[in-house]
Amino acid sequence: MSEALLRDYYAAFNRGESAAMLALLTDDVVHEPSQGAVREGKAAFADFLDHMNRCYKEAVIGPVFLTSADGARAAAEFMLEGEYLVTDGDLPAASGQRYRLRVGAFFELREGKIARVSNHYNLADWLAQVGG
Repeated sequence: MSEALLRDYYAAFNRGESAAMLALLTDDVVHEPSQGAVREGKAAFADFLDHMNRCYKEAVIGPVFLTSADGARAAAEFMLEGEYLVTDGDLPAASGQRYRLRVGAFFELREGKIARVSNHYNLADWLAQVGG
């Protein structure tokens, strides 16, 4: 069940379907980004997705999943291919730069939904790829 849930989550991500992603989350989901403040709740996660979809076009490539025996925890490792569309805050100026990053993601799962998402990647590598 947990691997199927994560496959559905990343398939929705790759299709750019935020509503489908949000449907897979608990109402009290916790989002721990690689950089920045922790977000709590589905509304905060929806705001994050809106921001990301405005600034970036990304796709998850070749995810590999690991799950705990009890199904309460899971992890994914994948390559993230993206295009930097619109300048994001004080990050380097966007001009359609393409990038490729290795990402690790960790999840807590509860009652068939995702209760925590923690994403981790190398920001210095991303900055070097986009010219920062």
